[in-house]
Amino acid sequence: MNFTNLLIQWYLREKRDLPWRKTSDPYAIWLSEIMLQQTRVAQGLPYFLRFTEAFPTVFDLASADEEEVLKLWQGLGYYSRARNLHATAKQISFDLNGKFPDNYKDLLKLKGVGEYTAAAIASIAYGEAVPVVDGNVYRVLSRYFGVETDISAASAKKEFFALAASLLPKDRSSEFNQALMEFGALQCVPKNPDCQNCIFSASCHALQYKKVEMLPVKLKKTKVVNRFFNYLILKDGAGKSVIRKRTGKGIWRNLYEFPLVETFQEVGFDETFRLIEEFSSHFKPKHIRPLQHNFILHKLSHQHLQIRFWEVETDQELQDGMTVEEIRKYPFPIVIHNFMEEHWADA
Repeated sequence: MNFTNLLIQWYLREKRDLPWRKTSDPYAIWLSEIMLQQTRVAQGLPYFLRFTEAFPTVFDLASADEEEVLKLWQGLGYYSRARNLHATAKQISFDLNGKFPDNYKDLLKLKGVGEYTAAAIASIAYGEAVPVVDGNVYRVLSRYFGVETDISAASAKKEFFALAASLLPKDRSSEFNQALMEFGALQCVPKNPDCQNCIFSASCHALQYKKVEMLPVKLKKTKVVNRFFNYLILKDGAGKSVIRKRTGKGIWRNLYEFPLVETFQEVGFDETFRLIEEFSSHFKPKHIRPLQHNFILHKLSHQHLQIRFWEVETDQELQDGMTVEEIRKYPFPIVIHNFMEEHWADA
């Protein structure tokens, strides 16, 4: 039996019971694909359920406030996905009368929809014979067929797309694409796959030539930048604090945070005290203390954030000061949300 048929049979037998697999509704499929980019199914599933409950249709999502969307997305990371999701919902609702494009070429015109997502929607919702190519697909195909092309090279996507297309059965594109992704997620995992109990154990190139841990090839390393964030929990006599909305093109755009003093190298307590006092030029700090002694390490794809929270008390009334209950309604990066939950548990 050939690779394609064996893979589809495995999928029909082993696939997980997931809500977006029980429908051909492009809205649900699009939502799941955007959420599962860079995210495990176990983490993304509760978000999918919350979103579909809050926004049953693309019109509901388009009509929501961005802050409501970001608040529901809180903790899922890569927040540009949420902003693009919201913008695309508006595009579909207001420009396309609520109808998703029904083909790969036109799906690519949607904001935040790349080749992989367009192929997934086109094949699963509409049965179009276009292959999906993502990290799981690179891994499965490179191992089984012994493809040693560097997947970070510009030519890799075209090569793997052509290989996947040659395997794709035109009348079963939805099952094949989902099978390939599922196989990479459950069986042909990045580290220590169970090769002895694999349907391809007798024919896999990587297993036969002891290259499982070497494939796929990825030579380009991501450069990681270290940043040091000191968040100031300002408290006035009424117990109110201040938050700010992040703007610009950096991380966490349109999410909220506490006033921030950032350094690009680690500095001691004395220097941090001095920086906070300089920052507090518009009010007089009465008392400054660190709320934890060690930095919290928060890893992003290209950045490692070392985060410390400080309590800064003042007798002056803070302009734009808000209560804990008011602040909790806003969307925050998950690392700040978790800190608030821990330190404001009884507030």
